[in-house]
Amino acid sequence: MLSICIPVYNFNVSIFVEELNEQSIGLKVPCEIILIDDCSSSEYKKINESTCTKHRYIELDKNIGRSRIRNLFLNYAQYEHLLFIDCDSSLISDTFLSTYIQTIENTKEQVICGGSIYDSIKPKRNKILRWKYGIKREVTSFHMTDNKIDKGFMTNNFLISKKLFKEIKFDERISKYGHEDTLFGYELKTKGIKIKHINNPVLNSDIDENSSFLKKTKQGIINLVAILAYVDYNPEFIQEVSLLRFYEKLNAKKSIPVISFIFTLFKPFIKYLLVQGYVNLYLFDFYKLGILIQVIKKPKTTK
Repeated sequence: MLSICIPVYNFNVSIFVEELNEQSIGLKVPCEIILIDDCSSSEYKKINESTCTKHRYIELDKNIGRSRIRNLFLNYAQYEHLLFIDCDSSLISDTFLSTYIQTIENTKEQVICGGSIYDSIKPKRNKILRWKYGIKREVTSFHMTDNKIDKGFMTNNFLISKKLFKEIKFDERISKYGHEDTLFGYELKTKGIKIKHINNPVLNSDIDENSSFLKKTKQGIINLVAILAYVDYNPEFIQEVSLLRFYEKLNAKKSIPVISFIFTLFKPFIKYLLVQGYVNLYLFDFYKLGILIQVIKKPKTTK
């Protein structure tokens, strides 16, 4: 019934996989664990080998990226439901898998998102940006959508029917970090596929340092601009993404040149504050808007 799919990259998954295996043994339905290593360093391969090889384990000889590796699980999964979980997750519930099974049995929806949470203990200042963003934006957003339908999509903890996933895959043009989930969620919506949100989160146990998160944020915005071209600047897609939606409002008011000037002037100082952990999320929002303006270069209005 259930294929648990875990893309692995440079992370120790031993405890996580053992806990999943223990829960799967207690299920009254067929279950398998599949792990695909996306060309991790030899250090992590050695750490994970003894645990991963007890299950279906594939090592890639080159890194293929977040979208393509998820699609690759279709070649190995034998059951009709695929549960995707990021490798840097931790289980916080003894009923994590059984909750998904119960939901499958009691819903007609083909996509189910379980959500994620962050440790309530504040990390050191060098990791405060990712933690605060996760607590205030991602977790808050999840609780607003708990048990609701069609309210966003994230890839770190979701279940999808194999039949549907064969029809709607991740866009493999997106090979680097960021917004592959945004495009996938949009594709689901355009096909009329509803997303059910349930309270069955994992813990995000690996928090990026501030500087790393800023780099990932920029890469995600680069991806987002590329996706805009993929969807031909579709107004419906723009309305799905708060950053693009806000950009369009400012563009309509012809405010972009002024904001671009201000951002260029203060960018080094803003970046310094964020890297050092003096985090205000509105300042981070402004930073993302400024990066978007720089990446787009020539603003394009919607149709």
